[in-house]
Amino acid sequence: MKFSALFLAAAGLCAEPTHRLFVSNEAGDSLTVIDSRTGKVEKTVAVGDRPRGIGLSPDRSRVYVALGNENAIAVVDTRSLDVVKKIPAGSDPEAFAVHGDGTIYLSNEDAGSATALDPDSGKILAEIEVGIEPEGVGIGPDGKQVLVTSESTNMVHVISAADKKVTANVLVGARPREVAFSPDGKYFWVTSEVAGEVAKVDRATNKIAAVNKRLRREINRRVKPKGILLSPDGKRLYVSLGRGNAIAVLNPDTLAIEAVVPAGSRVWGLALSRDGTRLYAANGLDSNLSVIDTLALKEIGKLPTGEMPWGVALDD
Repeated sequence: MKFSALFLAAAGLCAEPTHRLFVSNEAGDSLTVIDSRTGKVEKTVAVGDRPRGIGLSPDRSRVYVALGNENAIAVVDTRSLDVVKKIPAGSDPEAFAVHGDGTIYLSNEDAGSATALDPDSGKILAEIEVGIEPEGVGIGPDGKQVLVTSESTNMVHVISAADKKVTANVLVGARPREVAFSPDGKYFWVTSEVAGEVAKVDRATNKIAAVNKRLRREINRRVKPKGILLSPDGKRLYVSLGRGNAIAVLNPDTLAIEAVVPAGSRVWGLALSRDGTRLYAANGLDSNLSVIDTLALKEIGKLPTGEMPWGVALDD
């Protein structure tokens, strides 16, 4: 079965959404579960030591949480909200992305590698050498490419999902953090925290097509871009600015700043509602989420979390 067919098959197996926000709390060793319709905390789940990366299985029956200090992935049932198991995941797993076939591709920060993991069997399918301090992971819309950023090597590594090998390395600004793909897979965008920039890369050539190096000059000097999401209609890029305490809204083609939305302190992980009308941003130093109305481009509320929220996943 082709990767694109796997993606469609997985989508067809999804159960009714729980309308729950799942937030990993790095310092709280917990997962905060929030009803996205009411804003009420349903449960705080003790998941393990230093939870950061977070994501849903293709059928949305499970939420995965990377436990950096346990070298494991915690598996939480999205309906019962129980931790059902922990899967060994190599040294210091930080961030990951879930392929349409169910495989988890994760970054092992202190090992300089990426791991392909089967969460059902617990089998490690491949260990892939990448750069120093791998961080963000993204999977192309057709499932053929996996991207891994390496913070200290200042590269995005392009990995073939079919044979689990690096096929290209793209040099970007200092300390790249996260990536996002265009719906057609022709481009991807990457945030670079220390450089204070966002770049657009042409996947056909693996060359930088555009870059915005003016975020600190045009917004504030504290800007450290981290999270990045593309709106469902493909017309906006949302970028969390870390210590810049805001979300930048960029034109995906030119990377020009279209708006800046103030949020909380040290904005990290982002999640977007399926219809694109609500953006959720983890405020790491405030122990809450900012809720942003993307039509009005303003914060409309805050939701409580545990200590030092890092990542956000939404089942809607």
